Amino acid sequence: MPAVHFDSNGLNNFVADHELDEIQNQVRFAHQTLMERSGAGAEYTDWVHWASEQTAESLAPIHAAAKKIQSQSKVLVVIGIGGSYLGARMAIDFVKSPWHNEMVAGEAVKVYFAGNAMSPMALDQLDQVIGDQDFSVNVISKSGTTTEPAVAFRFFKQRLVAKYGEAGAKDRIVATTDANRGALKSEADAEGYPTLTIPDGIGGRFSVLTAVGLLPMAAAGIDIDQVLASAAQAEKTYASDDVHENPALAYAAYRRILYDKGYTTEILANWEPSLQYLSEWWKQLMGESEGKNQKGIYPSSANYSTDLHSLGQYIQEGRRDLFETVVRVDHSKHDLPIPKTGENEDGLLYLEGKSLEEVNTTAATGVVLAHVDGGVPNLAVHLDRQDETGLGELIYFFEMAVGVSGYLFNINPFNQPGVEAYKTAMFALLNKPGYEEQSKYYHDRLNK
Repeated sequence: MPAVHFDSNGLNNFVADHELDEIQNQVRFAHQTLMERSGAGAEYTDWVHWASEQTAESLAPIHAAAKKIQSQSKVLVVIGIGGSYLGARMAIDFVKSPWHNEMVAGEAVKVYFAGNAMSPMALDQLDQVIGDQDFSVNVISKSGTTTEPAVAFRFFKQRLVAKYGEAGAKDRIVATTDANRGALKSEADAEGYPTLTIPDGIGGRFSVLTAVGLLPMAAAGIDIDQVLASAAQAEKTYASDDVHENPALAYAAYRRILYDKGYTTEILANWEPSLQYLSEWWKQLMGESEGKNQKGIYPSSANYSTDLHSLGQYIQEGRRDLFETVVRVDHSKHDLPIPKTGENEDGLLYLEGKSLEEVNTTAATGVVLAHVDGGVPNLAVHLDRQDETGLGELIYFFEMAVGVSGYLFNINPFNQPGVEAYKTAMFALLNKPGYEEQSKYYHDRLNK
C-alpha cells in the first residue's frame, strides 16, 4: 500500500473537474519528456530510477563509512550547503526527531551540520557544543571550492588535527564529492581520505537518496535500505502518465492550474515540528527548479499551529495570490491524553477524555475549512506513517512532481543559473583573483 495519499478536495471551490482533464495532454507530454530524457537538463535526471538501481554492493561503502564513524565517534559533523545539507537534516528530523542529538541511543551518533552559513557565531557555538566529544567529519561538495563549506572544513580539519594528530585527523574525514575531479577530490586522494561519490547525473537538490544524504542518515541510525526500497517502489507507483492515476502528476497539474488563475505563492504547511525541515528541503527543490525566466510558483512554508498565531491573519485575509499544500501524518508514532483535573479554570474541561493527537487532527481540519472559506485553495499530502517507508515515497513524490512541473512551465527544471549572481558580487567585493573587473564595478557602485 502507498504511504502517501493526495487529496484535492480543498480545491472544490477553485478548480472545476474539467480543468484537470483539459491539462492532461500537457502533463502527459511533460511526463514523457522527463521519462524519455528528451528535455532540457535531461543529463541530470538519473534520480528518476536511482533508488531501484542501487544494490547491496553499491551501498556497501556507505554502510561501511557509517559503521566506522559510529565505532570512532559520538558526533558526526556534516559540512555542506543547499542540497548537501537540507536533505539529510530533513530526513533525520523526519524519521528520528528534531531532538535526535539529545535522544541518541544505540550505535547511532549525534549529527550536527556546518558549512551552511557564514556566521562565525554559529561555527564557534557548534565547536563549544562538540567540546571534548570524539567526532568525525563528512564534508560534502562537488567542487570543494564552495565558500561556506570550504571555510567550515578548514576550521574542523584544524580541530581534528589538534585533537587527533595528522594521521588521526585523516582517519576521521569522509569526503563526499565528484568521482574524478575537483579540489576536494584532489585533496582526498592526496591525503588519503575515504571518498563517496556524488553522481554526475543528479543535481544537489535531488541528491538526498545518494551518498550525500544516505551517509548522515545511516550514521544517525536510519535504515537507508528501507528508505531506498520505498523510493524504488514509488518509481512504480508514480509511473503512470494519467493525472487521475498518478498523484504526483495530479499535484503538478493542480499547481499549474492554480498558477494560471493567479495563485503564484504556495505554502507548504505541516502540523508536526519534525516536518519543519521537510519544508526547507522542499523550498529548495521547488524554488531552484521552477524559478526561472520570470516564471514559477514562489515556495513558502508554515509550521502549524505555531504560525497560525503569526502568519494566520495574513493567510486568512491577506492577498488572495496564495494556496496551501498541507502535509498531514495520519498515524502518529506518539499520543498523549489530555490530563484530567475536573476543573475548568483554563477552559479545557471540554477536552478531557480526548487525546492530543485528536485535538491536533481536528485543528488541522478546522484550519482547512477556515482557509478555504477565506479564499485559499488547499491541497493535502497525507502520510500514512512518519518512518523510512513514508520518507522514501514522499521524497520521490515531490521530485517527480517538480520535474514534470518544470516542463509544464517550459523551463529547464534541473539547472540553477541564477545562483551564481550572488557569488559573483560576493567574490568581487572580497577581491577574489579573477574578479578584478567585477570588483571595480561593485566597489565603485558602493562608493557612489
